Amino acid sequence: MPVSDSIDRPPIETDATPATDDGLPINELFYSLQGEGTLAGVPSVFVRTSGCNLRCWFCDSYHTSWEPTHAWLSLEEIIAEVEEYGAGHVVLTGGEPLLHEQSVALLEALDDRGYHTTVETNGTIYRDAPIDLASISPKLASSTPTPDRAPEGSDSSGWADRHERDRIDLEALAGLVEDYPFQLKFVVTDGGDLPEILELLARLREAAPVAIPDESVLLMPEGATRDRLAETRTRVADLALQHGFRYTPRLHVDLWNDAPET
Repeated sequence: MPVSDSIDRPPIETDATPATDDGLPINELFYSLQGEGTLAGVPSVFVRTSGCNLRCWFCDSYHTSWEPTHAWLSLEEIIAEVEEYGAGHVVLTGGEPLLHEQSVALLEALDDRGYHTTVETNGTIYRDAPIDLASISPKLASSTPTPDRAPEGSDSSGWADRHERDRIDLEALAGLVEDYPFQLKFVVTDGGDLPEILELLARLREAAPVAIPDESVLLMPEGATRDRLAETRTRVADLALQHGFRYTPRLHVDLWNDAPET
């Protein structure tokens, strides 16, 4: 299992005050296989920022949203850790990494050094940055938290309305698909999610000045554990076949279950 315990770093904190002016709140930084999307299986360095503007009830990185933790690392420290691993692909993820203006500076620094970058984003924020693949995961209505549908011990009060209001930003989505190589990756539980996906695709295709082919639409089964994936993967694969979309696995869950830094 990939670990980064050998890398010296400041202690994990929850203080929102940055320790440096040019840094980012880093929840995890580790080496693993890309588990999702068109680059699944590619050895990658993952830079996971803390902080998110949404609160999906099934979030598989709740430690960046529901219970955010992080260490503040400067861009130089982040780059130095990335270089330790020797991989050519870097995944900037979260949380929502595009919340942070300094994510642009990090992407520029990675681009200058020849890295291929994927940015995992919920599609609600647009940034002008060198991004090789925008992995956009718009959040469906089924992601909205309720008092009885949130991570154990988490307080969903106040988040349901905010999440539902903010989870789709058509302007930001259109900008991302227009300006970057992209994949649209939807977390799907069952067939009840498909009408909303089809409606959103129709709206986005009307708003965006570029083509959005079906092969750029990926259906991914909801589930952060092997047991949960066993319940959802087959029906989501069947839905992908029925609609001509791509199916994406969650290799990291298959391989390492819900272990951190995978």
